[in-house]
Amino acid sequence: MYADLTVDVAINLQPGQRLLIIGPLMNGGVALEAATMVRRIAASAYRAGAELVEAIWGDEALQLVRFHHARKETLGEFSAWLPRALEDHAKAGHAVLSVYANDPDLLQHEPPDLVGALQQATSRAVVPFREHISRNATNWGVVAAASEAWAAKVFPEVPRDQQLSRLWDTIATLCRLDRPDPIAAWKAHLAALAARSEYVNRKRYTALRFAGPGTDLTVGLPAGHIWVSGASVTQSGIRFVANLPTEEVFTIADRNRVEGTVRATKPLSYGGTLIDDFSLRFEGGRVVDFKAARGEAVLRQLVETDAAAGRLGEVALVPHSSPIAQSGLLFYSTLFDENAASHVALGSAYKFTLTGADAMSDAEFEQAGGNRSAIHVDFMIGSGEVDVDGVLDAGLQEPLMRGGEWAREVTSCERS
Repeated sequence: MYADLTVDVAINLQPGQRLLIIGPLMNGGVALEAATMVRRIAASAYRAGAELVEAIWGDEALQLVRFHHARKETLGEFSAWLPRALEDHAKAGHAVLSVYANDPDLLQHEPPDLVGALQQATSRAVVPFREHISRNATNWGVVAAASEAWAAKVFPEVPRDQQLSRLWDTIATLCRLDRPDPIAAWKAHLAALAARSEYVNRKRYTALRFAGPGTDLTVGLPAGHIWVSGASVTQSGIRFVANLPTEEVFTIADRNRVEGTVRATKPLSYGGTLIDDFSLRFEGGRVVDFKAARGEAVLRQLVETDAAAGRLGEVALVPHSSPIAQSGLLFYSTLFDENAASHVALGSAYKFTLTGADAMSDAEFEQAGGNRSAIHVDFMIGSGEVDVDGVLDAGLQEPLMRGGEWAREVTSCERS
């Protein structure tokens, strides 16, 4: 059922499309532990009319071999063929699926400068591909597959021989696969998210203000910003759901109008390393100071990837009552953790969250408030202790979230 949900709801594969299955690009592709799930997705895709299904495989052990034995100066190198292959595939309008089944601590013992060099090289190499994704040029999605290392990290107190099955069961629950009719459950959930995004779109807020322990942050919203929920539409009209699971509504942040300090409410697992207990201070839209109890060197390299990496491209709202937050689990995976808490993203903005952005030049997009960077990295800033206010045109503020929950209920009948 998970494979069918991925094909039919997440990427909504169309007859005649090709499907490319990848994983975290730093790892080179899908973890080998996800092979069984990838094969089931391929079977479902062919039943849906796929012309061809291909997978790019990655081996985490091979990644460690590179760190341990390659010349250090070569760790800033990336594949000579993969970026172009990804770009050509997306440009042709074929579907892309990322399957994450990775060890959050894979590179925790490797030198931060070398990890950062590889992360930066990867990010820069795939900028053209990310540009197509940011425009919704084709249908794309991200799902998870359980792996032993990830399961051990999420469930350290569970007997080792039960950890993997526990993670699979948890993924199934949070993806609504335990419902009598998962497809119907997803349709209802997506309708509720759409009602929320339409509500905040009607508000036309000029900014959002976040307040909580260690956080006093104002995030400006560009004129013409668009709030988007779980479902998106490609330029050719294919409706898809980029993340399974998804609990957020999100929009573009104004790259020049972010002020104040924000404290992360969950650790950030980034490229096989962990950044924990960290905060950032913004002035004029740019990170001017930061600190982290763990992973500060990697955080520094992240915000210094390029001139725009220290600016925000996205702001997203997630209620603390989301099933992922209520599970009480830390997944060490952005796919899950970002759907447990409101969050912002350092780096590039999604162009589909700004009216008319597809027709803008890069300079016009930046002038309108959109950020362009080689990275897009979400980190969590919401919790049951964080309030969010919407700032209106006249400078007045109104409650949007209180104690991590929506300050006002919205129903589907309010969508029209």
